[in-house]
Amino acid sequence: MKATVKAILLLLVATAATAKAQDVERPVLSAYTLEAGSAHIADTYLTPLKYYGQNYALGYERMQAMRFNPDRWVMRLRGRLSLERVKSPARNSLMWGLGLDLGWSMMHRWRPAQQWTVMAGGYTSAEAGVLYLSRNSNNPASAKGAWTVGVSAAAVYNGRIGRIPFCARYQAELPLTGIFFTPQYGELYYEIWLGNHSGLVHGAWPGNYFGLDNLATVDLRFGRTILRLGYRCDILSSKANDIVSRSVTHTAVVGIASEWLSLGPSDSRKAEQARITSSLY
Repeated sequence: MKATVKAILLLLVATAATAKAQDVERPVLSAYTLEAGSAHIADTYLTPLKYYGQNYALGYERMQAMRFNPDRWVMRLRGRLSLERVKSPARNSLMWGLGLDLGWSMMHRWRPAQQWTVMAGGYTSAEAGVLYLSRNSNNPASAKGAWTVGVSAAAVYNGRIGRIPFCARYQAELPLTGIFFTPQYGELYYEIWLGNHSGLVHGAWPGNYFGLDNLATVDLRFGRTILRLGYRCDILSSKANDIVSRSVTHTAVVGIASEWLSLGPSDSRKAEQARITSSLY
């Protein structure tokens, strides 16, 4: 009898130890970035000319493995606040642009090789902004707004440069459907305020609303501090109500990232025994 009880107790202990060994901790990867580069903007609601100048942006990214299947699914939350300062070809007219872009995606990941990871899935984003051209008296501003759903994909390589671990990634997002805002050609925003709301919202598809956000980064991991360097090419073009709007930006990216676990006092021992599943590294 004692041998049976002892065997059962040993089995329970082994089962508990196996369960603890299978616990998975999912660190959060947070990155804060600064961007600077060139901007090429055209908006026929304001002017038929193309404007060229500078683009500056503040970015935030948060990635984490999903709780329900941390080895196969990853979520990504991003935000970007951008500022454009562009001039006409004759350099005698100045246009300002301000935009906010928020997005969330969920991607399935595969590991075709030990150091390689491929991810693909869907995303949704909301964008809002405005272009301001002071030389226009009646229509000095052009408002922007869109909500889209599309596909997101990434290729990731983890390696080392000497003793420094690094992570190289290419991330792309392409909207496929959604809605976007465009006024009628020559319509004043005062007329919209008075109640002329027809033809302002349009269904988006790649034929009338094309966007491609390309992001290439290299994360250099110095202990707990991660230095992020990269390049972004963001393309956005829309056409509705005989109004064509295009924006192409090329920016250098630099920032600081970190991985962290949110643990309570009672979770410290559990974290020591758990398996760590990173979203990117």
